[in-house]
Amino acid sequence: MSETKSDNNFTYICIDLKSFYASVECVERGLDPFTTNLVVADPERTDKTICLAITPAMKAMGIKNRCRVFEIPSNVDFIMAPPRMQKYIDYAAEIYGIYLRYASKDDIHVYSIDEAFIDVSRYIKNYGMNPRDLARKIMDEIYNELGIRATAGVGTNLYLTKIALDILAKHSPDFIGYLDEDLYKEILWNHRPLSDFWRIGKRTEHKLAEHGIYTMEQIAKANEDFLYKLFGVDAELLIDHANGIEPTTIADIKQYKPMSESISSGQVLMRDYSKGEGRVIVNEMAEGLALDLTKKSVSCGGVAMQVGYAKASGGEFVRGSFSFDNNTNLASAIIPAALEIYDRICDDKKMIRRLTIACYKIENYTEEKQFSLWDQVSTKEEMEEENLQETIVALKKKFGKNAMLKGIDFTEPATARQRNGQIGGHKSGE
Repeated sequence: MSETKSDNNFTYICIDLKSFYASVECVERGLDPFTTNLVVADPERTDKTICLAITPAMKAMGIKNRCRVFEIPSNVDFIMAPPRMQKYIDYAAEIYGIYLRYASKDDIHVYSIDEAFIDVSRYIKNYGMNPRDLARKIMDEIYNELGIRATAGVGTNLYLTKIALDILAKHSPDFIGYLDEDLYKEILWNHRPLSDFWRIGKRTEHKLAEHGIYTMEQIAKANEDFLYKLFGVDAELLIDHANGIEPTTIADIKQYKPMSESISSGQVLMRDYSKGEGRVIVNEMAEGLALDLTKKSVSCGGVAMQVGYAKASGGEFVRGSFSFDNNTNLASAIIPAALEIYDRICDDKKMIRRLTIACYKIENYTEEKQFSLWDQVSTKEEMEEENLQETIVALKKKFGKNAMLKGIDFTEPATARQRNGQIGGHKSGE
């Protein structure tokens, strides 16, 4: 079947960078990730830390990609490379530059640091090649210029492109998979397990299995009312995908604007924290969010929090929120609100392992804001605090996030100083 045939006239390519972090570390050392045993993990953490990536050489041994260090067989010698998130971002930026040689930024959707979709529908004819050849050319340029190997999926909609990448590409001689709706039904309708398919997790797979459904074909032919009863509105996406249908385009993604916005901060603690120690982290995170709001020139209408207990304390999550009468970006309002939620929802007798705080109902903030008779105009003290926060933001931008710290940041439970040198919770490196 022709790889340019499509009822909707769309053709997408999804490029995935193989074992990206581990491959970067190998390239930087002049090593081949297909013959080198290397894991990206922080040696300063315990052997329970999760490996952010392992090389294809280790995957070939049956070692799982997101394993913990202690799970690597003792007879396997390997290099442990500390995470260097800024280095990976720099590589990803260069690779994005390669994508731009072949498509406009409006036709590129960066799905993650190591994966991107490209709508090549209107470029194929100009390049005089089929989608597979174009994908191969892009993959070759990434390897020749940066030493990073890639796989690719090609499809007639975003979902089929992703499935072609995730399921077919790894088994293809040229590491490129292709799907349209007909091929999808022919090749993958009876593929197992269902959890191999994008957006079907183990829980969904198990729930379907309880009702004798094990394949995409069975989902496609199941009673739709039954599926809606089982999964609610999520059934619509499940039914569409079972039939190889995905109406969303990259243009739709680019045009999407959420009805409401939030700014959040979350972290998994390095050890179990008592409720009292957790208050220190909440204080730091809330102050950081206030500065983030100031940096973005926005304010918030409330604070929400999720606390995750340690496994020894049950491992469940508790949630709470606090709404302001008037939007604010002041730490003097946000910190007490966060602490009030924390004290209210958190059990004194349980240990803490995860914390997430979000500021919601985000609004733009300007000095020229128009006040109604019912609005509370900022006091002199509030204006002074706003000016102070703006000064702190400017100093941190110029001299680094640790340029200004408080006494609480030097206490034993505090994590802000360490996290200020991280990207995404991991060391930024070079």
